[in-house]
Formats: sequence, C-alpha cells, structure tokens
Amino acid sequence: MTSSPTPTPPTSPFDERVDAFWRDFDETRGDDLVDEMQLIVDKSVGATASAALYELASVHDALGQEDDAIPLYESALASGLDAARYPQAVVQLASTYRSVGRLHDSITLLGTLDLSDPAVTDIVGIAPAAFLALSLHDAGRPTEALAQLLTAVAPTLPLYTRSVTNYAALLEPPRNA
Repeated sequence: MTSSPTPTPPTSPFDERVDAFWRDFDETRGDDLVDEMQLIVDKSVGATASAALYELASVHDALGQEDDAIPLYESALASGLDAARYPQAVVQLASTYRSVGRLHDSITLLGTLDLSDPAVTDIVGIAPAAFLALSLHDAGRPTEALAQLLTAVAPTLPLYTRSVTNYAALLEPPRNA
C-alpha cells in the first residue's frame, strides 16, 4: 500500500492574484503596475499586511523605484513575513540597498540568512551569496567577495567540492599597508 502525497496547502486568492500579476508583468506599463498591485492589495483576501507590503515593494523595486521600495521592504520584514517571502525580501532589499550605495546595510542584511537551511535555499538558492559577493566587491573587499561566492558554489560542484572549499578558506582579505 502506498501513501498518497501530502497535499499542498491551498493558495489564497491574494497569492493567486499576485502570481498572475507577476506572470503578466510588463515593466513598460510603469506606474500602472503600482496601481494594479495596490488594487490587488486593497482586495487582499488571505493576505497579511507584511505580504502586501512586500509585494508593493517588489513592484517599486522592479520598476527601479528604489526609494519607494526600501521603506516598504523594511516594514514588511519588521512586521513578519511568511517563510516563502522572507528570504526573497531579504535578498531583494539587500540588492536594493546595494543599488543605492548602502553597502554596509546590504552586507549586514544578507548575513542574516542561513545558507545551510534548506528552507532558505529551496526558495532563493545561493542568490544571497551572489548578492553578498557583489556588495563586498563594491565595498572594496573583492577577496572576501570571491571567498563568499566560492564557498556557496563549492557544494554544487560534482567534482572538486573539497578543493574549492579549501581554496575559499585560504582566501584572506588584503591587509592594509
């Protein structure tokens, strides 16, 4: 006798509308997209306030409106996000911080995600390490950036995992003269 697969939890009407929005996303529509997401949020049956804030932030971010996105992301993270949106919000906010030159904030925020946690990596993969490497590089710390990226990539290599891991560990930040 085989057991049936565990059913996936039903998606809320809010999540269904959000998924449809992102499937049809066309950045050439500009601020109309912000208005459309606001309408989805206003009719948000099954959405938490933090999820609504996150989705609004994501639209602003995707349109290059970082100054509008940042406070929405920060509020969404502060008010608590579901397990699926949380790592995405961290990566997206950190990337946005990097875009506006807030490198320390980007590096600090990305350091809060545990890349050994499958609940994180199943959603965002090693994207946090990639964005951390970019922020470290921009902050003038290219050796740390390389070490970070090699450490994240090493477990995905079918061969040479141990060697790449060891080489990454040997990388040290350059010493100031």
